[in-house]
Amino acid sequence: MSLKIAVQMDHVSTITIAGDTTFALSLEAQRRGYQLFHYTPDRLTFDNGKVFARVEEMRLREEKGNHFSLGEPARTDLSEMDVVLLRQDPPFDMNYITTTHILERIHPKTLVVNDPVWVRNSPEKIFVTEFAELMPETLITKDPEEVAAFRRKHGDIIIKPLYGNGGAGIFHLAEADRNLASLLEMFGQMFREPYIVQRYLKEVRKGDKRIILIDGEPVGAVNRVPAEHESRSNMHIGGRAEKTDLTEREREICARIGPELRRRGFILVGIDVIGDYMTEINVTSPTGIREIARFGGDDAAALFWDAVERKLASG
Repeated sequence: MSLKIAVQMDHVSTITIAGDTTFALSLEAQRRGYQLFHYTPDRLTFDNGKVFARVEEMRLREEKGNHFSLGEPARTDLSEMDVVLLRQDPPFDMNYITTTHILERIHPKTLVVNDPVWVRNSPEKIFVTEFAELMPETLITKDPEEVAAFRRKHGDIIIKPLYGNGGAGIFHLAEADRNLASLLEMFGQMFREPYIVQRYLKEVRKGDKRIILIDGEPVGAVNRVPAEHESRSNMHIGGRAEKTDLTEREREICARIGPELRRRGFILVGIDVIGDYMTEINVTSPTGIREIARFGGDDAAALFWDAVERKLASG
């Protein structure tokens, strides 16, 4: 196919190409001869019923420090595009939500990936609660008494912002830790939303597995092992990536959630699994496909565009 692709992303100059999924997806699109355009969310405009962005034609190179070239910006009607990739990173705040409302005006005539309506309606730490049998014990609240009671019941807990990302603001509190009240006071000053509290899974010391699903089917995984003095496994804060395979339990989890992912039009999803439990379903800008390829796994970027082409061909 000859396609015009607009990528709504954090500015291409800010990405680290070695581990960036948006870069990998865009590079594969370029290999296929698609025409690539770049814009940041602040360049998105709704004007009298039409959706515009000030886009720049983009060329990419696998060269650290010299990985992109951009053309001159041009105000462009996004309905002229075949696909818009919704790929800016969270936080999942009102700015992010507003972009989904605007992009909804052109979807599905212009295919927006992932579907902006379902991105908006499937916050990553809330969507997972629809599969309670697959996740650890979880509480969503701002009530300090509820949090204290949850810890008395389950012992060690993890507490984190409901709409955070990248491991920011995640705390592991042991059963005897005396800082819970102080932490909740701080969270109350920082966040208007409730917090998410989960039973601590000691299996995280062996890794927090990121599994990539394309059109509801698992295509690969990478294990992320936290540093010795960290409870978080995110690679940008010191987590170590390891080659891994899917367990029978993980395949069961994927089979359970796959039909719902397809129903919601989620072509690219990343789930997080610790031990036998799924902790998040990432639908905004999931990462991990470069690490999977680096360890000899399937080329998820190619599989992604195969799925997009099938979607376009089916109307």
